[in-house]
Amino acid sequence: VPEPLAADAPPQLRVSAINAASEKLLTRLGVWQDILSRRACCYHGMEVWDKDSFGHISFDDQSMGYSHLGHIVENSVIHYALWNKALQSSDITLLAPAELQQVAWGENETFLTLKDGSMLTARLVIGADGANSWLRNKADIPLTFWDYQHHALVATIRTEEPHDAVARQVFHGEGILAFLPLSDPHLCSIVWSLSPEEAQRMQQAGEDEFNRALNIAFDNRLGLCKVESERLVFPLTGRYARQFAAHRLALVGDAAHTIHPLAGQGVNLGFMDAAELIAELKRLHRQGKDIGQYIYLRRYERSRKHSAALMLAGMQGFRDLFSGANPAKKLLRDIGLKLADTLPGVKPQLIRQAMGLNDLPEWLR
Repeated sequence: VPEPLAADAPPQLRVSAINAASEKLLTRLGVWQDILSRRACCYHGMEVWDKDSFGHISFDDQSMGYSHLGHIVENSVIHYALWNKALQSSDITLLAPAELQQVAWGENETFLTLKDGSMLTARLVIGADGANSWLRNKADIPLTFWDYQHHALVATIRTEEPHDAVARQVFHGEGILAFLPLSDPHLCSIVWSLSPEEAQRMQQAGEDEFNRALNIAFDNRLGLCKVESERLVFPLTGRYARQFAAHRLALVGDAAHTIHPLAGQGVNLGFMDAAELIAELKRLHRQGKDIGQYIYLRRYERSRKHSAALMLAGMQGFRDLFSGANPAKKLLRDIGLKLADTLPGVKPQLIRQAMGLNDLPEWLR
C-alpha cells in the first residue's frame, strides 16, 4: 500500500520523466494537481551531447511555443496520487494487500482465486503487474528479450551550479549519463548506464572516487557535483510480449514491454497503453460488445504493439549508435546531432515525439 511522502523526505531514487501526453491523461484522471502539490520539477530545456566532440543538440520550451517540456516526478509520488484517487472513487473496489493464486480463463468470464481463498469473476482482466507479470506467464504469452548488456546506476546528486530546470544527457565512451532536475535547484537525479562491471565498480567506489568519475563523465557542466544518496544498480533488459492481449486479458505497461531508460519513455509508453485501452473499452461498451473477447481487444493490441515496437527499435538503434568509442561511429553520431540541431523542422518533430503528442488517443487530444 503506497505511503505519502513527507515534504522534507530526501528525494526517492526512482524518478520518471512525465511527458505532455501522460500529463494530459493524469489530468483527465484527476490526479495531476495532487502530484504537483506534492513534489514535481517542471523542466524547460533539454541538452544532449557527445563527450569530447562537436556533437550537440539543445531544446527549450519557449522557442518551440510550449510552456514546459515535461516534469520529473518521483515514482512514489505518482503511485500515491493514483492510489489516493482510487481510494476516493466510489466505483472502484480496492482489495489490498492481496495476491492472486489462481486464474482460469472461462468462455464468458475469468475466475480468479486470491491467496486468502476469496474468489472473483471478471469479463476482462488487465495485467498491469510489471515486467515479471504473473498474469502474462499464466496466459502463456511468450516474450522477446533484449539484453542491453548495461546496468543502470541511480543516485541523487548535489550540483554546485543550479540546474536551471534543464534535463541533460551525455554520451561518453561506453556509458550514457542523464542528469534529471529535481525541485531543489541544486539537486538532480542521475541515471548512469554502464557496463555491468563498471556499474558495480561505481556503486562500490568511495565517494571521492565516484564524484571524480562523475564530474569527468559530465564535463563539469554544473560545476563540482557530489553524490548525496545511496547508489542503486539494476540490469537493463528490453522485453516485448508477443501478444498485448488474449481471451479476457489485456496487458499494459511493463507487463507488455520494457525499454532502455535512455529516453525516459518507458512510463509514458505504459500510460498511453492505459489511455488507448480506456478508449477501446469505452467504444466496445457503447456498441454493446463483450469487452473480454480477443477479437475486439485486437484493435488495442495492434495500436499499442506498433507504438512499442517503434520505440524499442528506435532505442536499440540509438543505443547501438551511441555506445562505444569507434571513431567512425562517433563521427556519424556527431554529424547526426549537429544536423538535428541545425536543420529547420527537425527539432519541432523530435520535441513532439518526446512529448508524446504524436501518440495521443483521440479522447485526450
